[in-house]
Amino acid sequence: MPPLTCTKLALITLTGVIIQIIGLSLFVFGFFPVKPALTGTSGSESFHLPICNSVGNQSETTLPSDQLRSLYKELSGIPSLFDRLILMVIDGLPAEFVLGKNGKPPSKQFLEAMPYTQSLLASGLAVGYHAKAAPPTVTMPRLKAMVSGAIGGFLDVAFNFNTQAMLDDNLLGQFFRIGWEMVMLGDETWLKLFPGVFKRHDGVSSFYVKDTVQVDQNVSRHLGDELSRDDWNLMILHYLGLDHVGHIGGRSSMLMAPKLKEMDEVVKLIHSSTTQSQGNARGRTLLMVVSDHGMTENGNHGGSSYEETDSLALFIGLRNHVFDYASVIHQVDIAPTLALLFGMPIPKNNVGVLITEAFDSLKEDQRLRALELNSWQLLRLLQAQLSGLPCRNFPCDVFSNHQSSGPSECNHSAANMLCCLYMEAEALHSSLKSKGGSEFASNKEYSRTAAAYYKFLKSASEWLSRRSTDKPVKLLAVGLATMFISCVILSSLMFCWVREIYLGGKRQPSNLNDSMNGWSLDETFILGVILILVTSMGSSSMVEEEHYIWYFVVSTFYLLLLRKTAQSLAPVGVQSSLGIHKVLSGKVYSRMCLIFLLLISGRILRGWHQGGVNWTTLPDISKWLELAGSHYVKLLQLISAFLVISIGVCALFSIESKGKFFQMVRLSFLMSALLVLLHIIRYQDYTFSSTNYGATLLAQIIYAILGAATMGIVVALPWLIPFSTFKICPTDNTLSPTSFFLSIQEKFPLVELRDSLYVIGWSYIYCWCLLQLLLQQPINSTPILLLLVQILASLLYFASNGTQYKEWIEIAALYYLGMAGHFALGNSNTLATIDVAGAFIGISSHSTLLSGVLMFIITYASPMFILLSLVMYISMKNTAHLVIPEKADAGDLLTMMLGFPCLVPLVFNSILLTAYTVVLLLMRNHLFVWSVFSPKYLYVCATTLCTYIGVSIVAATGIYTHLVLGIRKRKQVPISNNTR
Repeated sequence: MPPLTCTKLALITLTGVIIQIIGLSLFVFGFFPVKPALTGTSGSESFHLPICNSVGNQSETTLPSDQLRSLYKELSGIPSLFDRLILMVIDGLPAEFVLGKNGKPPSKQFLEAMPYTQSLLASGLAVGYHAKAAPPTVTMPRLKAMVSGAIGGFLDVAFNFNTQAMLDDNLLGQFFRIGWEMVMLGDETWLKLFPGVFKRHDGVSSFYVKDTVQVDQNVSRHLGDELSRDDWNLMILHYLGLDHVGHIGGRSSMLMAPKLKEMDEVVKLIHSSTTQSQGNARGRTLLMVVSDHGMTENGNHGGSSYEETDSLALFIGLRNHVFDYASVIHQVDIAPTLALLFGMPIPKNNVGVLITEAFDSLKEDQRLRALELNSWQLLRLLQAQLSGLPCRNFPCDVFSNHQSSGPSECNHSAANMLCCLYMEAEALHSSLKSKGGSEFASNKEYSRTAAAYYKFLKSASEWLSRRSTDKPVKLLAVGLATMFISCVILSSLMFCWVREIYLGGKRQPSNLNDSMNGWSLDETFILGVILILVTSMGSSSMVEEEHYIWYFVVSTFYLLLLRKTAQSLAPVGVQSSLGIHKVLSGKVYSRMCLIFLLLISGRILRGWHQGGVNWTTLPDISKWLELAGSHYVKLLQLISAFLVISIGVCALFSIESKGKFFQMVRLSFLMSALLVLLHIIRYQDYTFSSTNYGATLLAQIIYAILGAATMGIVVALPWLIPFSTFKICPTDNTLSPTSFFLSIQEKFPLVELRDSLYVIGWSYIYCWCLLQLLLQQPINSTPILLLLVQILASLLYFASNGTQYKEWIEIAALYYLGMAGHFALGNSNTLATIDVAGAFIGISSHSTLLSGVLMFIITYASPMFILLSLVMYISMKNTAHLVIPEKADAGDLLTMMLGFPCLVPLVFNSILLTAYTVVLLLMRNHLFVWSVFSPKYLYVCATTLCTYIGVSIVAATGIYTHLVLGIRKRKQVPISNNTR
């Protein structure tokens, strides 16, 4: 096989990555498709029995709104119970806060926080439900579910940050067509979903989570005026403050009870106003208090845990004689219930089932009519999605004799089962109609008919909900095959590169350790870890608790290094020279100290956050500190920040160059560090207040200085670093003779390349640390310090070992360290642990792009930290011994330096990505596919993006520095000594 040149290696790697991106895109858009929906809107046909290929009455579109409203009222057969609707959305409010949990009332603090609401429930003036929300539990898809009754796609979690106008049939569209006047106050998501619908509106951004006060005051300030008006039919109030309180301080925040009290006062104000105006020209008003989702103990949401899906649906205006804390519905059930309460057609794509208790005040025939209309709407949806459903004359011809079928006939297929269930209900209903109104006095017959309808509705709803998540298997297979090809390309390339480096002709046999040619325990372990990870991916519990694997892997690997280092003490005792013995034993002990430092810091990181899903309630260091008091957290934050800054400043000031450029760089980073400390000290107390201009401006200044300093070093340093014999970076060159380096130095400025990369690597690491100190939660400042210590200890250990370990093993170990650090910062494989609060630091107005970038920086702090540190690893690691001076050129040297740092992360990520894609394809019908496996896959995709970005930065930095120094070497234009 011909040797791998620099160009060939780069082209093959780039080809593999492009193929992987194509395959991943095909799979993602196949597995997470945008949910198909029926076009058009429901009209008068909704009030008639479905027939094959039925279409709406086209003349309806030309009817004036008041005539259309009268038409719907006449056809529905259900009297409108209310004339106006107030929809009050309390973002992030768990139903548990109002209705308790497991049939028990809420805790005392929540009961006392909402006394008026509790009095309404206790007196039967309100009806409350635990409304189960479908994942992902973020605002936009949950609002869509409430107004359309449809289940959105899982990727709505991404669209949540860039909301587009809703085109599907929905309640607001139906209200708009019959001439309702609508008002919206609060979350601007409503304005983006329904542009041009509202007569008056005052929207606020839902993403600036630091604001817990003004964001709600902007809603309430209009409330008194709007309640006194009679020119609206629907008023939407979307309060965001409680959700923001949760993001900042969690469920137990000291601001939670006051915020609940504030919401209770709003409920009291609205209910009192609507009660006083009852009976006048404004008509009857229904106040519905809902929440879009719940929240975890930490105040986050997005996943599928009970705490996140437990949303509230509270009907104030409906009477309830028996109050039950445990009543549970689905969030999509709100849409058909409201539609029928106001005499509107049910939205076309609704999969919800009406809440029967909401119609208890109606006569029995009217209640059955409501169930019948809901059944007809679901039948139309079944007709569109079940090709095997007979529909020449809906209902099915085979059951046209109105005889209910036996169980054997109903279990052949989904079509037959659903037809059987509907026909049984329809037959019972027809029997009651044929007997006349007096027969409705038979409560037993009515109950039997209603139960039959309800059974059909629940079965059809469940089937349609599952159907909306069906996936095109062929497209998924093509995407998986493409990713597999990419994985084979990258893995084969790395295998060939390992063979060529350690068994081929480019190495220096005299300079390599004999152990490099064998198969060591370290290599076996590193590859075994991949096998363990791939095997564990098939278990939902292991996916939820993946962090335990990474903690075990990192600790075990460094114990193996400790064993190998300790074994190297044995031959030292037989050295002939006592001086050599002391020198070598001193180095061994130093390396052992580094490993102990790694193990101790790793153990602290492991206990800092009790991650995962199942054991988050167990105590950990962060919980102990928060219980001890916020002043302890802040003190530890300041100490950690000071130590991180001190390490970085000492490293930058230890550089021997005295030039003006280096002085300016040092000053820039020192200024950024002091500003970060100022931000921590001065503005930490403002995390619970509204927007602070000073904090935002200071953060923006820090971003600007850090960006300018880092980019300045990367761009200018290769041009300004002097050609000289001194070294900046600490490394061990004792393994190779001086003449060897001189022969390479004659062809290329190797020393200057390594010194440049050392300084650039330090600037990357220091800039990243300062960013994390600014953006991370205060409790995570110490983990950032420990991660920095681990990275520096690992780099020093690997640099001091020379050729004792193969380079790809060292980089793999760093990759594992980064993944363990990812979970040590409190991340998990659920969307609920994403830190939204930090994504708005330094942003004066909402920007989806900027907030997304900051959120990515916070979430992938540790993996990106490791990838950026590879630049300094390259500078400290002695790889020139792998090149034969007589045969090598500058391209060979660049390939040796960048080959493994770029290939190893790409290959390892490719293997894990492909393996988990296989798992996800096999688990596509698993019970936990949306709650466990799909969120994990989104994290895998984001990790892939992180790997691409990190490797690109490493490669671009190395190539740029190499090219600039090569140009300078050829031109022989030295920099004058005054730049030193």
